[in-house]
Amino acid sequence: MKIYDVGNPAPNPRRVRIFLAEKGIAVPYEPISLMKGEHKAPEFKEKNSLGQVPVLELDDGTHISESISICRYFEALHPEPALFGATPVEIAQIDMWIRRIEFIVMGPVGNVWRHADARTSKIVKQFRDFGEANRETAFNAMRWLDRELVGRDFIAGQHYSVADISALCTIDFAKFIGLEIPADCPNLKAWHARVSARESAAA
Repeated sequence: MKIYDVGNPAPNPRRVRIFLAEKGIAVPYEPISLMKGEHKAPEFKEKNSLGQVPVLELDDGTHISESISICRYFEALHPEPALFGATPVEIAQIDMWIRRIEFIVMGPVGNVWRHADARTSKIVKQFRDFGEANRETAFNAMRWLDRELVGRDFIAGQHYSVADISALCTIDFAKFIGLEIPADCPNLKAWHARVSARESAAA
């Protein structure tokens, strides 16, 4: 078993690393160079036809892509601590928040990265006006998340979960591309400091 991985600031591989660190699970990582295009090589695309990382390779040759799917696999094998929730309500709420983080927050952040960041200009065709327009959308998404965090320590309630992992990786990637948490988001800033202090955040 091994995981094809890319180091920071890539948010999706980091989700898996943080998750496994929280679980105390050790899995070998095989680094993939995006700069060298190794993720688009024919032999890698046999593992994931989309040419994306991370990819979990099982001992029988099975491949699992998508960071949340990889985390779900390990959650099923190692249910404690229950990072996807322990009750039907918790499971549903955490799943709800994972989707919200991906669509509401990461969506516009990803659009800024893809269309308005000079580092991606040689990789994809950019529509800079569209990318720039997503900056304010990203900031407004952070402000929405700030309001949702009033009165609670973690994204999906009273317990740390995959929703927090997803949000942390998203907010940190946003910072990497110049989208700092707005000054008028005290709850989001406090949450970010809280989850960043966890040992797993360094994974």
